[in-house]
Formats: sequence, structure tokens, C-alpha cells
Amino acid sequence: MPKTWRGHVLCAYAMAVLVFLYLPLVILAGYSFNSSRLNAVWSGFTTKWYVQLLHDRYVLDAFTNSLTIAIIATVVSTVLGTMAAMALHRYKFKSKNFIDGLLYLPILVPEIVMGLSMLVLFSQVQIPLGKITLIIAHITFCLSFVVITVHSRLETMEPELEYAAQDLYATPWQTFRYVTLPLAMPGIVAGALIAFTLSIDDFVISFFVAGPDSTTLPLYIYGLVKRGLSPEINALSTLMMVTTVALVVMAQIAQPAENKKEE
Repeated sequence: MPKTWRGHVLCAYAMAVLVFLYLPLVILAGYSFNSSRLNAVWSGFTTKWYVQLLHDRYVLDAFTNSLTIAIIATVVSTVLGTMAAMALHRYKFKSKNFIDGLLYLPILVPEIVMGLSMLVLFSQVQIPLGKITLIIAHITFCLSFVVITVHSRLETMEPELEYAAQDLYATPWQTFRYVTLPLAMPGIVAGALIAFTLSIDDFVISFFVAGPDSTTLPLYIYGLVKRGLSPEINALSTLMMVTTVALVVMAQIAQPAENKKEE
């Protein structure tokens, strides 16, 4: 606990920032249990809006689309991103710095620009908008996050462990399977969780490349909001928020948990 007035001021400022950031989310979650359809009036506690979501065919279809796209995009981006990170970590070549810079572009470029560019690309190659275009777009922007996360984990590994395995007559595959992969696994898991979170929450890029039969949950929520706020929107948004927070927390604790085991 802070013992000086400066420490108390900084602590109070930090608490004020947290309240500013999370109070709207708390209010949203709270009104998802409101028995009244009016968000401005609290008339009692209920869970009926969550029950209605489970029986809404359109919500279930949007959830199925989001989950399917997120799983496929996560698996593909994790595999490709891990391979790219290991190649960048292990090999030295002239254009390495240039490729490192390119990997950061999908993170730095505004989503609306990336979504529009993906739409133009699919139009030029005549790929109809739908789940395929959504999956390709999600893989594209998730890939960079996986590469950066895995590469940062590989940079902390000690190469002497791989050299020791090779000195004990381990083949390159055995060294990778029993030494490199287990050590890199926390970064791989964290990258996969981040990719899944980004994919299932994406709206801007999905808005550009989604087809009529490939509506995701964020797009469905946007369509509901255009017709006015309702408790169903609050409930659906709360579920997405809880899922996102859980995945982010899992991604954050993956690396420290492994480090404690190694120590």
C-alpha cells in the first residue's frame, strides 16, 4: 500500500481510470438481468433474456458461424504462425528485418483499410463472399499476432538445451518434438487464445467480407442495435464480454504458469 501522498494520488488516479473503463461494461451486464425491456428502468432481477437467447434460431446460427470461423482461423493461423516464428528465430537471411516489418503491418493498419482491401481482393479474384472469405480474412489478421507471440517466447529459450539434445544423438525431429516444442508451447497456446479472441470478436473486417449466409455474432448484434437497444442485446453482449475476458486471462497466465513450473 502507498505510504506517501503521491502514492495515494497515483493509486486514486489508477482506480479512477479502471472505473472509467469498466463501469459501462458493469452497467451493461447488470441491465442484462433487468426484467424490464427499458434499459433506463430497473424493475427486478431475471434471467429470461438469457433463456430466450438459447431458443433464438438466428442467435444460434450466428454463434455457430462465429465459432466455426474462429476455430478454423485459430488452428490455421497458429500452425502457420508457429512455423513462421520458428523460421525467423532459427535462420538468418538478408530480408529478415524486412519480413519482420511486414508482419507488424496487419496490426498497425486500420481495420477499415484492411477490410476494404480484402473486399477488393476477393472481388478481383471473383471469390463469392461467405464463410470462406471470412476465414481467409480472419487468418490474415490473426497470423501476425501468433507470430509475434510465439517469436517472443522463442527468444527467451536457451539454445544450449537443443545443443545438449543433439549431443545426446537426438535427431532434428526428436529435438523439436521433445525439447523445442514443449518449451515453445506456452507461447503457442497464448497466440492461439489471442487469435481465437480476435476472430470471435471481430466486426469491422467481417462487415466487409461477410456474405448473406455468414452472419457472425458481432454482425448480428450490430443489426439488433440498429433496431434499438433491448435486454437481449445486453445479454448477448455480456456473454461475449465474459468469453473474451476469460480467453484474455488464459492467454496472460499461460506464459507465467509455465515459467513457474520450469523454475
